[in-house]
Amino acid sequence: MSNKTILQLENSALFLLALTFFIYLDYPILYFFLFLLSPDISMIGYLKNPALGATIYNLAHNLVFPIILIFIYLFTHIALLLPIAIVWSAHIFMDRTLGYGLKYSDEFKHTHIQNL
Repeated sequence: MSNKTILQLENSALFLLALTFFIYLDYPILYFFLFLLSPDISMIGYLKNPALGATIYNLAHNLVFPIILIFIYLFTHIALLLPIAIVWSAHIFMDRTLGYGLKYSDEFKHTHIQNL
């Protein structure tokens, strides 16, 4: 089994875990699927050039910001932060399962997962 396959299996399991948490916490499942693709708005940077597109896309497609939202939620109990973080994380896991990774600045289709 290749490293890429292992990472795709891990990310699919994490996607299912995020979906399960969302359902377990009794958030409306419609919202999960309604907002699941919202991080892809970050592709707008590609209209300017591949380098800017990759930068903006990578900011929206790494787990640092959803994790920060979870920590802020834990300390402030701002209710909206947790479902946003779960859906955002699920989107990242879904993308990685499908083979979409962080982008290199030369072109949209050149990702870190291709190099595995």
